Amino acid sequence: MMFEPCTEKALKTLLAIESGDSISGVARKIDESRETIRRVVNSLEEAGYVQYDQGLSVVSPAVREAGVSFLAASAVVSPPSISEAYVLPHFAGMDFAYTSIDAVYVWTRGGYQVTREPEDYPLFIAVAETDLEEWERFFERFDIPVARERQPPDEVEGPIQYVLEARETVQGDSVDGRPVITLDETLAFAQDHYATFQSALDMLDRMYEDAAIDPYIENNQTEE
Repeated sequence: MMFEPCTEKALKTLLAIESGDSISGVARKIDESRETIRRVVNSLEEAGYVQYDQGLSVVSPAVREAGVSFLAASAVVSPPSISEAYVLPHFAGMDFAYTSIDAVYVWTRGGYQVTREPEDYPLFIAVAETDLEEWERFFERFDIPVARERQPPDEVEGPIQYVLEARETVQGDSVDGRPVITLDETLAFAQDHYATFQSALDMLDRMYEDAAIDPYIENNQTEE
């Protein structure tokens, strides 16, 4: 019975849970169906790993730490895929928000991808300044390059790298379970790099009624 719940989905579910999370919220974080996570949570609750009291919580921090250690060891043999790299930050137990290119990617719900290829795929996340070193240690446990600026692909091992943007505080929204900087900040970033993100701005304008696209910037860039 002790090992029965220890499947891959159970481990990911366990690590994704933050106190107060709903089953739907956890499912979105790790890109699984609600029904699948409901069954997994029931199994974990029956085994005594999690409890549900006005939201989910993990019973013992030691269980989470053991889970992270297991995943880190596994990553040495089988590095995370790009889709798994988007899930991994949820397991750190610290606040973060996708920013820069990834903010555009998240707000367009994966509809706009630019300047990245499968063999060169940096992920951009904003973290609290006070957590910066802890984030660096977290990703280093998985043997994944981490830096404060995007590194040239020939200077890192593997296709994935994490680029950390330190902020005084991390605030934003959530889109499909992914924490991300606000839409207004994302639009400002895209408009600052209009030549690259013109199509993304058109897409965001169609997707969100409250998207504040600056017509002055757009017209000036078009004329240039």
